[in-house]
Amino acid sequence: MIRLYDYVLSASCYKVRLMASLVGLKLEHEAVDFHPGLEHKSAAFRQMNPAGTLPVLMDGDLILTESTAMLVYLARMSGPEWLGPDTPQALAQVQQWLAFSGRLAASLGRARLHDMLLYPGDIDALRRDGHDALRELEAALTERRFAGRDWLVGDAPSIADIACFPNVALSQDGGVVLDDYPAIRLWSLSIRSLDRFVEMPGIHRLHELRPAPVEV
Repeated sequence: MIRLYDYVLSASCYKVRLMASLVGLKLEHEAVDFHPGLEHKSAAFRQMNPAGTLPVLMDGDLILTESTAMLVYLARMSGPEWLGPDTPQALAQVQQWLAFSGRLAASLGRARLHDMLLYPGDIDALRRDGHDALRELEAALTERRFAGRDWLVGDAPSIADIACFPNVALSQDGGVVLDDYPAIRLWSLSIRSLDRFVEMPGIHRLHELRPAPVEV
């Protein structure tokens, strides 16, 4: 069975758990004491992943240490439609959003670590960078909705959406709210409505607490 070295509050770990659920794959979970134990920085853990980061996915002799690579692997194994349309343009767009998800982690994700776990960082700069990334995502999603499409690439959800969703959905934990981003909120609702969607702590049902944004 595929094993995921996991921390329940990690956005990066969550995107892998979510992807596995969406494609119907069952993972063996190995809990790692990320906080306060810093188990991921231990010598034993670094023998498996020298970078000392989470998540880690192990399948036989294969060890993956980047969450976006894990999304590709799980989709290719059990849900190839999640890779997006098989055209040069769509494949490039998916790769671009996978890279963009790294910017979300470096801004919104770091702001969340700062506020929740007291990680060091310039919180004002992290939030500012997070809003910059959200404005870019909002513009792209608004353009897609005007074209009659709900997803980042193609006409169906893909690993591009799953890669970007967690740090956006958890942004309020780092002091960045989504009130000013209606297209993002609608997109988040679409993801939450997927069959086999799974929750994680911190992703609140905010759409049940206030009216949904107006369709664009």
